[in-house]
Amino acid sequence: MALRVSSFEDDLSGLTIAVYGLGKMGLPLASVLADSGASVVGVDIDETIVEQVNDAECPIDGEPQVPELVATHAGDRLTATSDCVDAAERADVMIVLVPTLVDDSGNPVLDAILEAARDISAGVSSGDLVILESTVPPGTTAGPFAEALESETELRAGEDFGIAHCPERTSSGRVVADLTSSYPKIVGGTTSKATDSATAIYDAINEKGVRPLESATAAEAVKVFEGVYRDVNIALANELGKACEEWGLDSKTVFDAANSQPYCDIHVPGVGVGGHCIPVYPHFVMNQASETPLVETARTVNLGMPTHTVDVLQALLAEEGREIETARVLVLGLTYRAGVNELRYAPALEVIWELNERGANVHAHDPLLSADEIQECAATPVADPEGDYQFDGVVLATGHDEYCDLNLGALHEQMRTPTLVDGRRFFETEDLSSFTAAVIGNGRLNRPGLDS
Repeated sequence: MALRVSSFEDDLSGLTIAVYGLGKMGLPLASVLADSGASVVGVDIDETIVEQVNDAECPIDGEPQVPELVATHAGDRLTATSDCVDAAERADVMIVLVPTLVDDSGNPVLDAILEAARDISAGVSSGDLVILESTVPPGTTAGPFAEALESETELRAGEDFGIAHCPERTSSGRVVADLTSSYPKIVGGTTSKATDSATAIYDAINEKGVRPLESATAAEAVKVFEGVYRDVNIALANELGKACEEWGLDSKTVFDAANSQPYCDIHVPGVGVGGHCIPVYPHFVMNQASETPLVETARTVNLGMPTHTVDVLQALLAEEGREIETARVLVLGLTYRAGVNELRYAPALEVIWELNERGANVHAHDPLLSADEIQECAATPVADPEGDYQFDGVVLATGHDEYCDLNLGALHEQMRTPTLVDGRRFFETEDLSSFTAAVIGNGRLNRPGLDS
């Protein structure tokens, strides 16, 4: 197998790359590749996104440098299309970066990835290189992905064209920085030639270089294990934080002291874990490996934190003589992470669901979401949290920067039953002194039944 990709010293000039998926990770990658000299064809099934990119408009928000890169290269080194097969026919390299989800039973949903592979199969040529960046269960690239790549062609994956897995290792809000300068790119091909070719591409855009692994499966495991590590450690912090609540301790004080020992790094407990990564990737291990009790327990602990948060609020309301069935509750912050407009698996949604199940009248505010988007989350939109809504309880689920300017005194004054649960340790303790308040992981702050 002779791949057309070899090595690049300064830029990717002369190479045509098709990037499948122009979402929050794919469009920044396409833009960076174009900025490095490649001719990039962005592929997306959403015609609106295609039109925006071709008009030099950025269809994603909150990603520094991406709007400028799109404006600079659109119509020249960056074009977009919805013709998936034609893009493959034109390209030397095809990179697939579409979402991977799980169903209600925790089983991986690979439909979008395999559909992209079948489209590429209809246009792939001998000597091409196909890279899967989407996070997948170990064994996917060399297994079902390779099979789909062979479905519409007589060419053989690994023999006539190369396949590699090069997982995206980026975070929303800093994708370009992560692509170019944060840490090494992981690369693993199904053959050594595919590994070398993929290494050459990413080495041209990443200041930290590339770490090649012995197989595509090893590269897949790296990204999955990164997410599992975070999920397990967050679960540990949540479980120990709940223990501190029972014992009347402040987990921050205890954790900070424990973390002064260099081998200890206990995280911050909170209302839950969200996003398209951490809640999903543990399932890729649980569905592939025979024994995963620790991973399963961590998922259970983190999934239970929204319910625990509502339990805490209900206890505070009861202390003030208010039943949750008659309570008007405000949830502050709905997106899964502060400053990121993304609701996928956001724990605030589970908080809202739990409150509705218990009969509360649920309102919500998020500076990143429209009223219609909040309404779709099964809560009544609130334009101004300090307005006269006569709330009984408040739950801070996402600590957006905008809430630093929230007038807690004004919020307190308009409340019928001034109770507040800080699910992110966002507010200063002294600022909550007028509320019957609780902070997740802190057993010493105005908690019913505990000394403060």
